[in-house]
Amino acid sequence: MPTTVIEPPRRLNLPRWADLWQSREVVARLAQRDIIVRYRQTVLGVAWVIVQPVMSAGVFSLVFGTVAGLSSDGLPYFLFSLAGMLAWNLFNGTLSRAAGSLVANQALVSKVFFPRILVPISTIASVLLDFLVGLCVGIVLLFIYRVNPGWPVLLIPVWAILIAMIGVGVGMAAAAMMVKYRDVGYVLPWLLQILLYASPVAYALSSIPDRLKWVFEINPITWFLEAFRWSLVGTAAPPMWQILGLVAVSVGVLFLGLLYFQSHERAFADVI
Repeated sequence: MPTTVIEPPRRLNLPRWADLWQSREVVARLAQRDIIVRYRQTVLGVAWVIVQPVMSAGVFSLVFGTVAGLSSDGLPYFLFSLAGMLAWNLFNGTLSRAAGSLVANQALVSKVFFPRILVPISTIASVLLDFLVGLCVGIVLLFIYRVNPGWPVLLIPVWAILIAMIGVGVGMAAAAMMVKYRDVGYVLPWLLQILLYASPVAYALSSIPDRLKWVFEINPITWFLEAFRWSLVGTAAPPMWQILGLVAVSVGVLFLGLLYFQSHERAFADVI
């Protein structure tokens, strides 16, 4: 039997990669359980992955495109809003599931010793699966609407990784907070709902008045929405400073979220 030695935290209290690798089966099992259990005993099953973004895009097209008459940068409004919803759902799903992961697995966290960071990380698998299914729907619509995004479509995996990094980074910090303060579970969905409408998910950045556009342009959510739409539906390329800012913010948020999570990890079993 292998011997587990619990040592004092190292500098910055970063997790040991050897420990993470040895516990990789924990990630696989948690991810497998999350994928299987999520749609068990549902009538539509995995079809919910398609229904949710499609219905949201349909409502946004009706409200913002038909009623409000906002611009969609020359694209069919349904396709434009669906592209925004795919990127938003990846961010929202990664953050939300990571945030509630420790509380949802409190019996495992309090009774078994393993790197706790693996719990929020394991939630990424089901979110990426949902994203891939939705992306397939988006690609089918490209053929239906005869939209050719060109070579930027190859960058979609890059944007997906960066979006997931932001979501997991914030989600890890929220998960650590929720162990002690369950209010986070109530506040976070409310904040995400506000952020959904405060970001150009269902409307184009060109529809925003010039005096307010700078507020949206400094929002990192706008950066990955514009980058993702550029790659999927061929809108105008975002400025280089936004792309570089997106990379920097993704790495920074993930690193800071990891540091915050690790700084509270030793108290999880006692508090949860």
